[in-house]
Amino acid sequence: MDLMHHSSTFLLPTIPLHHRPSLTYALVVLNQTLPRFAPLLWKHAQLRLCADGGANRVFDEMPLLFPEEDASDVRRRYKPDVINGDMDSIRKEVLDFYRSLGTKIIDKSHDQDTTDLHKCITYIWDFAPDANKSSLCILVAGALGGRYDHEMGNLNVLYCFSSLRIVLLSDDSLIYLLPRTHHHEIHIQTSVEGPHCGLIPIGAPSRSSTTTGLRWNLNNTEMRFGGLISSSNIVVGEKVTVQSDTDLLWTISIKKL
Repeated sequence: MDLMHHSSTFLLPTIPLHHRPSLTYALVVLNQTLPRFAPLLWKHAQLRLCADGGANRVFDEMPLLFPEEDASDVRRRYKPDVINGDMDSIRKEVLDFYRSLGTKIIDKSHDQDTTDLHKCITYIWDFAPDANKSSLCILVAGALGGRYDHEMGNLNVLYCFSSLRIVLLSDDSLIYLLPRTHHHEIHIQTSVEGPHCGLIPIGAPSRSSTTTGLRWNLNNTEMRFGGLISSSNIVVGEKVTVQSDTDLLWTISIKKL
């Protein structure tokens, strides 16, 4: 079985030149409070989208992260490439402002069967050249917290696009999917993340999961809701390995520096 490498180098000010894996980043901003490191994610991303009301967050909150600068200058600097969604949350003045700067507006109000995040992921997948799809990683800011049904909808997107690298982020934690089709090697960026972590079998029970690099490792362990799940675990080094017969969610805390 192939080995899949993971690393949260997107949380570092500068991504090392020869880190594994070498990825191309896209950023999606949802309608939740921006994480304090949103400008860093923006810098690393080559494509930046706002999902509907996420544009309000960039407009309102990005200037608050630069209190010494003029708000209008910050808003022009952090202009999304695309605003995509059903357009039921974005304010008119925000929509008009970004449209005037050349942001592409995609009105998907006719589609009420998918979430705004799902719409944005589909757009990114269609936009990316085929040669780059295997190295694509989508960072989703404001994906955790707020309304629980929204949060579960965001988790569901990980399963809808299980072949894609998608990272859900809030100010204090991140989540991504570990597909059962691979063995996984997670390189911990100890300066910015950890030590608290978890492995959650949301999609289906796991009959057998094995790990290294955790305080409480799994050894061909069964996990299921109503039984054992590996919550409130702790990383003990700079590398964690995971093997499982089912898809698992990996979550780790983000340090407040």
